[in-house]
Amino acid sequence: MKVLSFQQMPYRNLPSDFAQKHNSVVNTPYNELVKASEMHEYHVNFLDEMMHAARSGFDGLATTEHGQAAYDILPNPNLQMAALAYATQAEKLDVAICNVGRSLGKSKEALRIAEEYAVLDQISGGRLIAGFPVALSFDANQNNGVPPIETRARFAENRALIEKAWSSEEVFAFNGKFNKHPYVNIWPRPAQKRPPVWAPAIGNPNTFKNIIDNDDAFLYLSWFGPKLTGQRIFDRWWDMCEENGRDRNPNRLAFVQCVAVGETDEEAHRLYKPHVEAAFRNGLGSIPIQGLGLPGYMDIKGVEHIVKDPGDFGLVMKMRDIQYQELVDNQACIVGGPETVKEQLVELVKNFRIGNLVLMVQHGSMPHDLTKKNISLLAEKILPDLKGIWEDEGWEHHWWPTGVQS
Repeated sequence: MKVLSFQQMPYRNLPSDFAQKHNSVVNTPYNELVKASEMHEYHVNFLDEMMHAARSGFDGLATTEHGQAAYDILPNPNLQMAALAYATQAEKLDVAICNVGRSLGKSKEALRIAEEYAVLDQISGGRLIAGFPVALSFDANQNNGVPPIETRARFAENRALIEKAWSSEEVFAFNGKFNKHPYVNIWPRPAQKRPPVWAPAIGNPNTFKNIIDNDDAFLYLSWFGPKLTGQRIFDRWWDMCEENGRDRNPNRLAFVQCVAVGETDEEAHRLYKPHVEAAFRNGLGSIPIQGLGLPGYMDIKGVEHIVKDPGDFGLVMKMRDIQYQELVDNQACIVGGPETVKEQLVELVKNFRIGNLVLMVQHGSMPHDLTKKNISLLAEKILPDLKGIWEDEGWEHHWWPTGVQS
């Protein structure tokens, strides 16, 4: 199996009462909260931490996109991923470059995403994994001004345009509802014939059907608490794969899991508790729950599913005041010494047939040195026991970039 190092990029020095005072989706007072020197420092630290993971033996580097949000200050992560693509190429570090998301449901420039991804694939020598999420409702509809009812239609059209722009041998015109181009002929095209696509989702059956029809990999997040939601979501995924003629190849599934490793359980809880708690309270916890699903954002089948069974949301409903122990108990973040963390990760991987484990290594206010310690302990003490899982079943990995030689 493949193990990737993943980070969002929060502003790390938010006040302790941030989630109670501010709504990070629309009205966070930037100039009141941000120090220019710290903002510069955090961007540089992010790149250094990602390179540390690449040098330490992770199979790939992953990040994602959010706009106007204090918990993730990467409005276009392709900028950072270009720097990492070049740096890893220069150091001959054979790692995948995985942008979990440029959100197609909010994008008004789909062709630009096609071009940027192609450039990333060229810089990296064919190591790109392309993320195509729909978009979070608050991000697309509030922050980016896309009418909720247009979100999924825009996603579908943007995806179709990008795929055709990558693959067409001829110049073509595209006359869609949201994209109108008399000529489409992007330079460059991707280095790979078609970069593999990983599609983030939270369990909507219609979204699953779209992922399966496109033969993408499904990526799920631990933030909901996999002890509460994992069995229901993953069973639904694998059942739908079988119903639609797809095999149970574990490489079809990627999973983002928050982890924090210390030398011992006691040290890990002491070091990481304030940072993990702050990450969840100031991230999902600072988004009003209505902002996650504005009227019109979700298709009718998805609404019916949630109304009948709202359990897919797991811990999300209480994130603003969530307590550390509840996060740990429900594995929203796995915290402990190497043996504790390894045992829980192996159990998750085997129980749910996870072929791509995307480990989130930095949380909220976690400082630079502690983040690098977390990465080092994961690489030294845990990764060797994870990478061999599934080898005995002999599956091919059709969702891994062809430019990566390992």
